[in-house]
Formats: sequence, C-alpha cells, structure tokens
Amino acid sequence: MNERAASAADTQNDAAGSELASALVIGEALVDLLPGDEHSPEGRALPGGSPMNVAVGLARLGHRSQLAARLADDELGGLVITHLAESGVELVDGALDGERTSTASATLDEHGSASYEFDLDFSLPTPDLTRVDVLHTGSIGAVVDPGGAVVRAVFEEARDRGGILTSYDPNVRAAIMGEREAVVERVEALVALSHVVKLSDEDAAWLYPQLSPSDVLLRLTELGARLALMTRGGDGALARTAEREFTVPAPAVRVVDTVGAGDAFMSGLLHAVSTPNIRRVILGGAHGSTFDDSWVDAALATAAQSAAVTVARAGANPPWPEELDRA
Repeated sequence: MNERAASAADTQNDAAGSELASALVIGEALVDLLPGDEHSPEGRALPGGSPMNVAVGLARLGHRSQLAARLADDELGGLVITHLAESGVELVDGALDGERTSTASATLDEHGSASYEFDLDFSLPTPDLTRVDVLHTGSIGAVVDPGGAVVRAVFEEARDRGGILTSYDPNVRAAIMGEREAVVERVEALVALSHVVKLSDEDAAWLYPQLSPSDVLLRLTELGARLALMTRGGDGALARTAEREFTVPAPAVRVVDTVGAGDAFMSGLLHAVSTPNIRRVILGGAHGSTFDDSWVDAALATAAQSAAVTVARAGANPPWPEELDRA
C-alpha cells in the first residue's frame, strides 16, 4: 500500500461511525489494453472496468470500498490486484476464482475518446451486505448473465434490508450487451431498484432514442430513481429529482483522454451524497426532507470536478482528496 492509500486508510479508520460511508461496488474488473503512443510505443496494460474504477475512486476519497468482481490468479489479474491495493480497495471473498482476467482492448479517436473490444468473464461473486451504506453497480456485469442475475439479486436484497443507498450507471456497451429491447428491460429493472442513477448522453440516445435528455431523466425518476443524472461531456451534466431539474457546466480543462471520466464523475457524486444526512434525504427517511438546491448543486459540482481531474491525465485515474480539493 502506498503513502496515499495508507493516508486514505487512516481517514477511513478515523471516520468509522461518522460521515464517510462504507461502499460496496459489484461488477466487472478488467485490464484495458491501450494502443501505443510516443511515450509507450508497445502499448499499455492498465487496470480498468467501470465498476472497479468507481470502487477505486471511492477508496481514494477515504471510504471503505469493497469490490465484488471476478479475477484470475494470472499476470493480468496481478495488475488489477496491485492497483486495487495501492488505492485501498478490498476484494470480497470469491473474487479470485475466475478462469481468466477480463480485458478490454481500447482504440482512441482523434479527440481522445475510447471504444473497446471485450474479452470478459461474465461471472461475479455474491457479496455480503453487512455494514454496507452504499451499493453501486454498472456496465456490462450488471446486465449480462450470469453476473447480471447476481447483481439483481443483491440489489433486491438491499431493497429488502432497507437503509442502503443504491446507485447504478448503465454505461452501455451496445456491441456486447445484447438486443436493445432486452437490455432496456434489464436496465429499467435496475433503475427501479436504485436511488441514484447516472448515465451518459450516449447511453440515453441508445436506450431512449425517441426522448429528449430532460424526458430521459424524467423517465428514470418515474421508474423510481430519487436522483437521476446525465453527463454530456464538454456540455456539463443535467440532473433531476421528481420536483425539478438541475444543470452544472463542465470545468475548463485540457483533455488528455476520456477513459474513466464517467466513473470518476460517479465516484465523486457518491462521495458527495453519501453523508448520513443526505443519505437519509435520498432514502426518504428524514422527516420533512426535501431536495434543495444547495446539496444537489454541490454534489454535481464535486462530481464534475472529479471527472475534470481524470480527463486531464491518461487512463482511468480518479482523484485523491488533495487533488479534488485543489480542483
């Protein structure tokens, strides 16, 4: 564990029982195989996967962060395990039972945007929800079976237990998730089990091509989301509750690449909304609680700054607390 991760672990210990939530993320962890460039002509192998990136982002910001993913005891799996340890993420029991470690071969366009070709193990371990305050999932593992069935069962258990803030990021990978109608059905089933839902404008266009951005967010709240958000790249983000809509501009930053930007937005957002008071508001447990401008706007600003730090450097590399504070 490096010095930063040790500091984050100290923060977790100091905050036990206070405001920093204990988070569990369930979904894929993999290795991004990136093309060569002037600095690394042979290419790079970097740990990735949307759920794993969110778990890392939360751990770096001081939360106790557990990851329920499937890895193999191989060279690529070792890269992921080391990366998680450096940020202080804990793997749940059964995570290392995979036959192979999943990969995503990335291609970057002239704007630094990434597209992927996947080789995935679709299985996931079943985690324990004891002492979990925040439960998050997203992307391929949340939809494609057998892992998708595990995710749905875990989210149903969280709903039945009560008191756990649930969040979901569809992070659509159309080429690998299956037929659109079936994917929409599974996405909406998870939205209905989630208090916070974040998707990109590209996700929205694929899931709901007939709807405007505002109507997509309204649809998500009608399905049950208490807070629905849409990231729009350089145009910032939209959010809405059942009562009203919010906007936040994207911070000005020189973009290196967009790998992990949405995941950093997600971890920054969960960091901002996971304090006990805000959790109670979102869960509906605070008497007379309402969604007011101040905390929604602050949460959006934190999420946007977290994403801005990440796009300003290569790869999925979410911020540490001092970096987010400077931003």
